[in-house]
Amino acid sequence: MQLGMIGLGKMGGNMAARLREKGHEVVGYDVSSDERDVASLAALVERLRAPRVVWVMVPSGDPTTATVNELGGLLQAGDVLIDGGNSHYADDRARAEQLGAKGVGYLDVGVSGGVWGRQNGYGIMVGGAAADVERARPIFEALTPDEGGGFVHAAPSAPVTSSRWSTTASSTA
Repeated sequence: MQLGMIGLGKMGGNMAARLREKGHEVVGYDVSSDERDVASLAALVERLRAPRVVWVMVPSGDPTTATVNELGGLLQAGDVLIDGGNSHYADDRARAEQLGAKGVGYLDVGVSGGVWGRQNGYGIMVGGAAADVERARPIFEALTPDEGGGFVHAAPSAPVTSSRWSTTASSTA
């Protein structure tokens, strides 16, 4: 599966590497990393085949807001945007509504695993519409532990966040 990964720091960079190791095509972008594959968000969106899946893995707050707002102008109906940056749930709800008005799906994804996730897998809890979760399922499955771990689809109808993530739950989607 093809994925755009925005934010190639310690977590995002290791997640991109794990996905590549699992056979996925990752187009990476970061404002300051030499590891990026493209020079801008516009170039990232242009390089991905529609319908696109784009994962934002930048710090919560202003960096995420600016990134999601710019992507909102670039993505098209049928695309899915994933926010893995620990945003406040109220911000996620507003972003889901804003993007949903354009037909763009939005998933709020809590990620746990730190820099060891590349080798051990990540614990992932997903909030958002079931259809969008299914679109991104191959990505979630590649990121979770190989020995039977999984991800939790925590909210079928509205994005949520939590301060605790499960590393051993299997999908309920």
